[in-house]
Amino acid sequence: MISQTTSRQQALTESAISLLKQLIATPSFSREEDKTALLIEQFLTDQSIPFRRKKNNLWAYNQYFDPAKPTLLLNSHHDTVKPNPSWTLDPFEPLVQDEKLYGLGSNDAGGCLVSLLATFCYFYDRSDLQYNMVMAATAEEEISGREGLEMIVDDLPPISFAIVGEPTEMQLAVAEKGLLVIDCTAHGRSGHAARNEGENAIYKAIQDINWLTTYQFPKVSPTLGPIKMSVTIINAGTQHNVVPDACTFTVDIRVTEQYTLEEIIETIRQHISSEVKPRSIRLKPSSIPVEHPIVQAGLAMGRTTYGSPTTSDQALLNCPSLKCGPGHSGRSHTANEFIYLREIEQGVKGYIAMLEQVVSNG
Repeated sequence: MISQTTSRQQALTESAISLLKQLIATPSFSREEDKTALLIEQFLTDQSIPFRRKKNNLWAYNQYFDPAKPTLLLNSHHDTVKPNPSWTLDPFEPLVQDEKLYGLGSNDAGGCLVSLLATFCYFYDRSDLQYNMVMAATAEEEISGREGLEMIVDDLPPISFAIVGEPTEMQLAVAEKGLLVIDCTAHGRSGHAARNEGENAIYKAIQDINWLTTYQFPKVSPTLGPIKMSVTIINAGTQHNVVPDACTFTVDIRVTEQYTLEEIIETIRQHISSEVKPRSIRLKPSSIPVEHPIVQAGLAMGRTTYGSPTTSDQALLNCPSLKCGPGHSGRSHTANEFIYLREIEQGVKGYIAMLEQVVSNG
């Protein structure tokens, strides 16, 4: 029995690596994932697994789906960023060298996606599960788009908990910061720079920026630390001799569970004079209790927990969610991106071993 199980895991791992090579060879920039969606369709078809599709999002249910049971979601994305100019390899050539698989999206998040697909296939026809399983391969994660996971959430059954595949070296990201981006406008009054007239909007913006870069929200997350605000874009002026009547700047805010996004916006508005417009309040902080069975299963395997500063599709889920997957976050979006082949094997084995402790009746 053990040898059959090992053999099946190995076969699924080989299929996963083969699929990843195909995904790398197929450009899938955000909003342009139609061709990789077809590859995932074919993978599921080859495994005799029915699926559903909306735009470039695909999802499938385990064979013995029972509405009376709770449902867990396995999710990762198949879109990629565009390759940066520092690539020296062909980003769309799946090159294996020194046990590394090079290629755009290999690490973020192709290795996670194919490992989760292999894991779903492993459990697909099991009739002894305490949970239903839904596998969702989704689009537009890299741009936090509205036609990715968010588009299909309402088509899924209620989700008890989720595993979101992102490169964490299979460690357990039990919390993740949310993202709030605000565009601010400081208003002044134009005038000639040579005379003492007008009201310089840049100077007003500087006062507000000074507050934003020094203010500390009092409540600090025990897992994620403090809220972090960074001014990342600033624009003002039309020519050297005109006092600008407007200065715009953008603030990137990494949010913890200690405050709602609405509370943060209100605090900022109370302290700065600039006009404040949030781009979105969709990308909420997320977490899962350390006491949750899936986290305890990972801890029992020697994994460690941490809080993640980066944002993923977890932000769009209204359920406990764990971010976990093969690969290293530091390789994401880098030139000559790669994932070790052994990491994919470890990802498949790790996901299966963790879930076995949670979903099996045996």
